[in-house]
Amino acid sequence: MRALRISPDATVTDLNLPVADAHSAIRECIGSPDSVDQGTYHRRAVLHIQGDGLTLGLRQNLAAWALASAWRGTALYPLAGPVVVTGRTASGDVTTLDDDLVQHAQAVAQTVRANVAQWRTRPPASNEAAIKELLAYAARDVASSR
Repeated sequence: MRALRISPDATVTDLNLPVADAHSAIRECIGSPDSVDQGTYHRRAVLHIQGDGLTLGLRQNLAAWALASAWRGTALYPLAGPVVVTGRTASGDVTTLDDDLVQHAQAVAQTVRANVAQWRTRPPASNEAAIKELLAYAARDVASSR
């Protein structure tokens, strides 16, 4: 089953999860031995998140946050640590991720990497300005790859 792993450094890795034991493989990819939170920000996708990632001190995952925010159409709460993105059936089961959603994730991650690199030499005026900038670009990336 095709899925993606989005790392806190905005690297996107293709995954081929076993259908029979996808949840166990997801826990391993995220580094959470016990449980994984699931966020549905798009009707055909699920983000599998280590729910206590911020508490554990994991790095924020701007790419996953920007993708989820663009899909939802609003700025969401911070996400931390690696995130696995899978497809979602109409009944809520985990399935392979559709190609158009893969394109969304890859485009948003590339935008986040480019912006973060640019911010090192030209910092944004404020955190609020940075958030607005990322959300605008992520929304554009999702809309243009539909």
